[in-house]
Amino acid sequence: MSKSEKKDKRTRRRWGDRRDGRRVRATGLQTVMGYILPKRTECEVYLNDRIDVTELMAYLEKRNSEHPEYKTTVFHAAVTGIARMIKERPLLNRFVQGYRMYERDEITISFVVKRRLADGTEESLMTIRPTDDDTLDSISKTIVGEVTETRKSEHSIDGIDKTVDRFAALPRFIQIPVFRIIRWLDFWGKNPRFLTEGDPNYSTVLTSNLGSIKCPSVYHHLNNYGTNSVMITIGTVHKEEILTDDGTREIRDIVDVGATLDERIADGFYFSRSLKLIKHIFANPTLLDKPLGEEIRFDY
Repeated sequence: MSKSEKKDKRTRRRWGDRRDGRRVRATGLQTVMGYILPKRTECEVYLNDRIDVTELMAYLEKRNSEHPEYKTTVFHAAVTGIARMIKERPLLNRFVQGYRMYERDEITISFVVKRRLADGTEESLMTIRPTDDDTLDSISKTIVGEVTETRKSEHSIDGIDKTVDRFAALPRFIQIPVFRIIRWLDFWGKNPRFLTEGDPNYSTVLTSNLGSIKCPSVYHHLNNYGTNSVMITIGTVHKEEILTDDGTREIRDIVDVGATLDERIADGFYFSRSLKLIKHIFANPTLLDKPLGEEIRFDY
């Protein structure tokens, strides 16, 4: 069977599938947990760690010096690394909704863009869909392009932002029954596309680039609405003295990372190995230049 035939077989809809995910068989423990703890916020696992990005910073400095007209940032590298992690660790692309386990056919990574770095300015929701052919270069250009377009306008002009604004303008006595219906449709996976397209609550990973506002990584909750099961916050890169494996002390570039995960989609062992993969990628940043569809064969 060819690779394309396998993909077609994998993405073919079956009875019980949702538009945004294929139903997969959960373990007995995961199934029982879904009934005992049906809310995503009841199943949060929080992880906080420091990642050495010294090699990554040197790599980005060299890259940006060779292409001064175009700047690749730590956040671009983080999004690419996260996409790589999800690609090679597919259980992270699962979600539980309606007491059932599903797996997405695509990777979606969402984040919030502030139109101007000032109090009172609006925020816009943005989602990218990395493909097998994407690398750091293409993902970086996609982010820069979409952020630039978003910041050209002071207000929401289309997409999920416009939809949110329209709902917000409704009077309360209409909003209450409307959102009850929306949540009921969400439970059964029947929400219309215009409500889910671009909504970070329906993305594989929701990220927050707190380093851009000079803020450390923080705990961020998951939401019961939607299908998002992984939330990652990225703090500010800073210098820190660490103890190396040979017992010497060294000043290194460090970034704090926080992650909140739904423990029903995988176990702690799977989560810890996924973090190990991210650390390996940042320690070997040239891996970011490989297409996501090309496995890096990391020895866990």
